[in-house]
Amino acid sequence: MDIREILLKEHIGYKLVLDLQFFADDGQGGEKTEPATQKKLDDARKEGQVAKSKEIASGLGLVALFLVLKFWAASMGTQFLEMFHAVYGRIPEMANLIGGTGPSTAATQIFRFAALRTVLILLPIFIIGYLVAFLSDYVQVQWKPTAKPLQPKLSKLNPLNGFKRIFSVNSLVELIKSIAKIFLIAYVAYSYLVERQNNLLLLYDISLIQAIAFIGETVINLGLRISLLFMIIAVADFAFQKYKFAKDMRMTKQEVKEEFKNQEGNPEIKGRIRQKMREASQRRMMQALPQADVVITNPTHYAVALKYDQEIAPAPFVIAKGEDYLALKIKEVARENMIEIVENKPLARMLYANVNIDEQVPPELYSAVADVLAYVYHVQGRI
Repeated sequence: MDIREILLKEHIGYKLVLDLQFFADDGQGGEKTEPATQKKLDDARKEGQVAKSKEIASGLGLVALFLVLKFWAASMGTQFLEMFHAVYGRIPEMANLIGGTGPSTAATQIFRFAALRTVLILLPIFIIGYLVAFLSDYVQVQWKPTAKPLQPKLSKLNPLNGFKRIFSVNSLVELIKSIAKIFLIAYVAYSYLVERQNNLLLLYDISLIQAIAFIGETVINLGLRISLLFMIIAVADFAFQKYKFAKDMRMTKQEVKEEFKNQEGNPEIKGRIRQKMREASQRRMMQALPQADVVITNPTHYAVALKYDQEIAPAPFVIAKGEDYLALKIKEVARENMIEIVENKPLARMLYANVNIDEQVPPELYSAVADVLAYVYHVQGRI
């Protein structure tokens, strides 16, 4: 027998064992088919993971900017011209102060005046920009700020994770989206400028103020068209982000079960606890049963033990009750302790269904219970 025959014989009995779970995309627990629970969504929100589109803020910001320019540009231009005339008019004052410390002081005052006026003129744009940015985030994710995304994490410094983010589906979608935006913006700009090309050729024949006004109007109107295009893209991107977030947050059936166990406790353990509590309650009930005055039965399905002691309660109260097997045990203990057993089907059912242990009999049952107690007291010779 040569070496090849030995090797063949050695390997005839080998079996190839494959763990098919190794090929699963979602690891142990199966495929992620279940929608995310509210707890998982809340935990993700605390970590700063929400369905949010950056394009919404960009689109709304552009729309707000060009709308402000459309209705505020003329006033801004007038205010800037007034500021220019005011600054320009103080130049002779500075020239007269040459040779002393005056020019420096005058220049500082002029600079402060110009800076303050510029801030006041541009202030509406800053305020509206802040409000738009705040509202765009509030509409998407509501107002629940968290500082966890700002906390340093070593995983963010892992170059492998960086490469995964670069060559991911999300990066590919962002690249396609950027290319689409460039082409769409170029098309909108080209179409609009082609429509106005005849007016653009007249710039050489009009005054400077008219040319500036025409160029400003053209830029603003073109900006509004591009902004509206951005909003359409932003809405589509937001819908995609919502879908992607919901898909990423999906859970396996096993994960849902584990989360339920962690939140509500293991159902088996809770069942055992309830069983122990029932057993303890039944033991206390059976220990108090010998003190009963009467046991009212169905006769086979229900048994309710009553006690009447004016020093304890103004009305008779239930000290034990049960159905089926427990009803039989109650009757057995009653016989052992010489307690009267009275058959009254309607009253037994009413007491069992409406009166808990240690509760008094309701007034509407006083008459029926009084008849039973009167019978028992008569049999026992107490009345």
